[in-house]
Amino acid sequence: MAQLVLLPGRDRSLARRHPWIFSTAVAKLEGRARPGDTVEVLAANGRPLAKAAWSPESKIRARVWTFDPDEAVDDAFFKRRIRVAVERRRRLPDLRGQEGMRLIHGESDGLPGLIADCYGDTVVLQLTATGAEKWRTAIIGAVQRATGCVRVYERSDSQVRRLEGLAPVTGWVFGEAPEEGLSIVENGVRMRVDVVSGHKTGFYLDQRDNRLLTRSLAADRATLNCFCYSGGFSLQALAGGAASVLSIDSSAAALAAAAENMALNPELDASRAEWREADVFSELRVLRSAGRAFDLIILDPPKFAPSAAHAERAARAYRDINALGFRLLARGGLLMSYSCSGGISSDHFQQIVADAANDAGRNARILRRLAAPSDHPVALHFPEGEYLKGLLCEVD
Repeated sequence: MAQLVLLPGRDRSLARRHPWIFSTAVAKLEGRARPGDTVEVLAANGRPLAKAAWSPESKIRARVWTFDPDEAVDDAFFKRRIRVAVERRRRLPDLRGQEGMRLIHGESDGLPGLIADCYGDTVVLQLTATGAEKWRTAIIGAVQRATGCVRVYERSDSQVRRLEGLAPVTGWVFGEAPEEGLSIVENGVRMRVDVVSGHKTGFYLDQRDNRLLTRSLAADRATLNCFCYSGGFSLQALAGGAASVLSIDSSAAALAAAAENMALNPELDASRAEWREADVFSELRVLRSAGRAFDLIILDPPKFAPSAAHAERAARAYRDINALGFRLLARGGLLMSYSCSGGISSDHFQQIVADAANDAGRNARILRRLAAPSDHPVALHFPEGEYLKGLLCEVD
């Protein structure tokens, strides 16, 4: 096994159990290693620290599998880690009865580069790093054994994979697509899941609890859902008794999916729903000019800042969209605002939203901080895992 030797003083992050080793921390690689191979990680003085997956093309030069230098990284390792991750979800009371959930959340489950989402009897895998790619066969087999799933689809097509020097890979690796299509019931609302071409692994599981919160807040409120995608927030608002729900997205395909989801829930009052294809920034200005006002506004935009390098430009976009939202809120109205950008911290996001309220001339207070649900855990030593953050604000 090749040995990855760190520069003097660059082992502090590993002492804190952070699983990433950047290229700037590496002194040398002793021996030969192919992408994804397991290497021993040594401090500058030769002290063993960990075992990690080697990734020569990425700035993250290695991702730690285990901080126990004596632990073997083999098929049994992945079988054990994956079983533990799945069992953790089974013990969480808030996940009981949920048909859609995240089973494996990368580094926070001790499995860097591996995402696994469950939709009923179907599991969707994302392998985003060379180490996970190297152990593909073992991972697929371990997921099948741990879940008893009927089928597995791979959605290894994210941009992160390209940074690792890996080509995108998609397709059924076990089982076949269900003839009737794939759908789940989430908190009483049925939603289609497009594992082939939908966002992420087919659905935004990370907003499940926040959609349920929307339902609890929506009664008799005129609601505006921006960047509505396939209508998850919109349908939960209707289920909660919203007086009306206007949903806006620039994607015709997303709105078509939302219409299909609306049809899957005939108990919901479709006459209270309006779906509008438009650029959200422009349409909010149109609504403002028309004198419209809303009691509940959901802002769940796409990732404006994929990394810290994009943070400044993203901050302007978040500030603009939140200022537009604040201007459209009726007195006593509620704003649910989110950022899924890893390059924007929770503190930074709060400051952006505060600046947006000032721009709009509104007094606002935070009623609740919003985050991903318990099946998206954040390891204490890996704060980067907390990518989704949100605020529920009330205006005077």
